[in-house]
Amino acid sequence: MNGGCLCGAVRYKSEAAPVYQLYCHCRDCQRASGSASAPIIFFPSQGLSIEGEVTYYESKGSSGKSIYRGFCGKCGSQLFGRLERLPDLLSVRAGTLDDPAAFQPQLHIHASQAVPWASMDPSLRSFPHDVPNR
Repeated sequence: MNGGCLCGAVRYKSEAAPVYQLYCHCRDCQRASGSASAPIIFFPSQGLSIEGEVTYYESKGSSGKSIYRGFCGKCGSQLFGRLERLPDLLSVRAGTLDDPAAFQPQLHIHASQAVPWASMDPSLRSFPHDVPNR
């Protein structure tokens, strides 16, 4: 899977298969995305190559551990997430894929924080809080 930011200054490519494909409904993802949820794909960190300058913003997740959200320094597109809780994975915002139809969501996380107007696919597994342990 390949993708990049709005202006093209940052590009990425994954040689590995996704570990998780999900919608996150936590308040931080709602704020960062400006939407009801964030469509996210987690890849093994070592299988993802990134070209271009990425700026990271740190916040604390509900676990109390750090989350680093990666943005293009030129256009501001949010591209990546690094979770202290899952150090061997790197997340990619599904909307930044060259082929966003490749996103195949499997579950909803932080569903307890979903906004009333969120459209949640009832056929997907739903967890009230975080990603279940692998």
